Amino acid sequence: MTSSLRIVILGLSITSSWGNGHATNYRGLVKALSQRGHEVSFLERDVPWYASHRDLPEPPFGRTALYTSLPELFDTYQADVREADLVIVGSYVPEGVQVGKWVTSLATGVTAFYDIDTPVTLAKLARGDHEYLAPELIALYDLYLSFTGGPTLERLERRYRSPRARAFYCIADPDALAPEPSELQWDLGYLGTYSDDRQPALDELLMTPARRDPDLRTVVAGPQYPEHLEWPSNVERIDHLPPARHRSFYNSQRFTLNVTRRDMVRAGYSPSVRLFEAAACGVPVISDPWPGLEEFFVPGAEILIARNAEETLDHLRTISDEQRADIGRRARERVLAEHTATHRARQLESYVEEVRRRELGSREGVTT
Repeated sequence: MTSSLRIVILGLSITSSWGNGHATNYRGLVKALSQRGHEVSFLERDVPWYASHRDLPEPPFGRTALYTSLPELFDTYQADVREADLVIVGSYVPEGVQVGKWVTSLATGVTAFYDIDTPVTLAKLARGDHEYLAPELIALYDLYLSFTGGPTLERLERRYRSPRARAFYCIADPDALAPEPSELQWDLGYLGTYSDDRQPALDELLMTPARRDPDLRTVVAGPQYPEHLEWPSNVERIDHLPPARHRSFYNSQRFTLNVTRRDMVRAGYSPSVRLFEAAACGVPVISDPWPGLEEFFVPGAEILIARNAEETLDHLRTISDEQRADIGRRARERVLAEHTATHRARQLESYVEEVRRRELGSREGVTT
């Protein structure tokens, strides 16, 4: 293991999982880094929509601090950022461009942009939308930690001149997510915040099967779904499901559904945190197809693919309980072997060492 690092993370949220998938990733990562002896500070913008939905107001790992404005951030945490061995700025951080300019101009250690939304970020940049990242900032970060792997990494380095774009996929916490004996309440479930570009796939792969088979027991959990949506009578709705209930939720389903945002389907190689969560619970996943999926799970053996309602119904009707258990078990084994928080913490350590070695080599080259 690398020597202990002082790490500062400026992320969207670690205290509230409401309406975002960032918090569970940050919680797993900070916990794993702390367990490995690193000193981690998480700085979060105090915003009303998270303040009223905090399910972990005081994380029991690392140090969490809230700030209310950029002047407060810049004044209060200047020394922390300047003296840290590693400073990470996450995607969707409020006023993230200003935060990124401040960090990259002040930090003396390694700097990284952690993008949990890479395909969405790049689509925004292509439209000239610089909500939390500007093109010129990418070259200033030592590392681009990308939720998406595959060809996107080369695009980040060639087009946007990132010094090092590295895959840094989402995280499953095996301490919180595992199989458990549960009464099967639903045949098929889905967990995710509403998204316009994801809704057509949810309609096709869950709601249409529910309409065609009134005996199916289905559930959709997640906030921000429009009031005008018409739900079939056999689709149960849960508005918000805090992470503490994810384990029991997944274990109460025969199958769980994974659907992917449009930009992420186009980019490929973009596994969602919910995909890893469900697999970690040993629940077989039915997923829409996207490029690179087979690098994470073997189709047919570790995951099931559905392109339309008919294929969803076929899986629900023809997969035996024994087959279902085998698929879930193999998926869990794959996650535990490759996608836990400890794996990500080790990856992060190796990336920091890579930057340091390159910088040391550059200095020695200049010296000689």
